[in-house]
Amino acid sequence: MKTKTVITTAMIAIAGMFSTPAVLAEDGHDHGHDHGEHAEAAKQAGPNGGKVIHSVEPHYELFVMEDRRVKITFLGEDGKCVAPGAQVVSGIGGDRSNPTKFAFAKDGDSLVSDKPLPKGTVVSLVLRVKPAADAKTVTERLSLNLADCPGCDYKEYACTCESH
Repeated sequence: MKTKTVITTAMIAIAGMFSTPAVLAEDGHDHGHDHGEHAEAAKQAGPNGGKVIHSVEPHYELFVMEDRRVKITFLGEDGKCVAPGAQVVSGIGGDRSNPTKFAFAKDGDSLVSDKPLPKGTVVSLVLRVKPAADAKTVTERLSLNLADCPGCDYKEYACTCESH
């Protein structure tokens, strides 16, 4: 009886492997985008040298300034800065037991946090971005590595190296 159960369990596991989306997506699939878009988006730095976030329209750049405040710059289709309009951004970061809450205010063509990120080289940050008055709020969870990347001119969180 044990042998039958083991064999049946193994057969179910093997059958499950071949029906997963990852296996089915191997050949001849189309789910609405080019895989090259992912690689290009992941390697694109913003106009200030920050990380470009693609989860909302318009896309935005997250940049940590020298004083550790967070600068959010919305980008046009050409990748250049566009003045903030009705966008609303808030955030929370750092240690869960002692989090820092951030409000963002307009500063030129960007939104800048009212407080700096907590100390540390790697800082957790949760941003809530409402791109327009009638749009749904999008939550972005990030782990910002503020160390210099040895392979490019950016911080690790915004790295554009091929090796990452």
